[in-house]
Amino acid sequence: MNEKILVVDDEKEIADLLEVYLKNDNYTVYKYYSGIEALKCIEETEIDLAILDIMLPDIDGFRICQKIREKFYFPVIMLTAKIEDRDKIMGLTIGADDYITKPFNPLEVVARVKTQLRRYQKYNNPVQNQPFQKSEYDIRGLIINKDTHKCSLFGKEVSLTPIEFSILWYLCEHQGKVISSEELFENVWKEKYLDNNNTVMAHIGRLRGKLNEPAKKPKFIKTVWGIGYEIE
Repeated sequence: MNEKILVVDDEKEIADLLEVYLKNDNYTVYKYYSGIEALKCIEETEIDLAILDIMLPDIDGFRICQKIREKFYFPVIMLTAKIEDRDKIMGLTIGADDYITKPFNPLEVVARVKTQLRRYQKYNNPVQNQPFQKSEYDIRGLIINKDTHKCSLFGKEVSLTPIEFSILWYLCEHQGKVISSEELFENVWKEKYLDNNNTVMAHIGRLRGKLNEPAKKPKFIKTVWGIGYEIE
């Protein structure tokens, strides 16, 4: 299967370079230098993953990511020349799955693409069975099913990205145990956790928003200060 990758960057050299490396791995690439053209492509083409530059001449990458998340759940990787935590947190909070800072090694980008696609395909393929694991949890009205990749709260479906689903599933799978940010990151992202990594916190915040969790007294995902997160 030749997955369709959307690449959006107004720096022609970067977009062209990513196109070459992705095509070398047999991906089909849809390349654009502006946000408006990219949004049109998203509406007309079945995209499997998007790589978005934040700084674009017309619509910034944050806005494109928001528009994607209104309808679609495929992985989104953000590109930026900035290294400020607030930009990274904002991107992750609005639904991005990964974040890469320029300058970068294009081989690393391709590796990240493969990782995100594997995760997305795994959690959207109900044919894959893991008989030694439980396939559904029902925690006080919060139901999450690994086979169908669906989540509902008091009978109403909750739309989750693959990363959000993975985080919630891991917490449910370890119900009653406090899970550190490091453990969550390394089991969900499959990468080494680094100090001052706010990725998990940003995704937990987004998850709580989707579950209508009160900020001070969440009903499901509780923060154990200095240790991590827990679903009781």
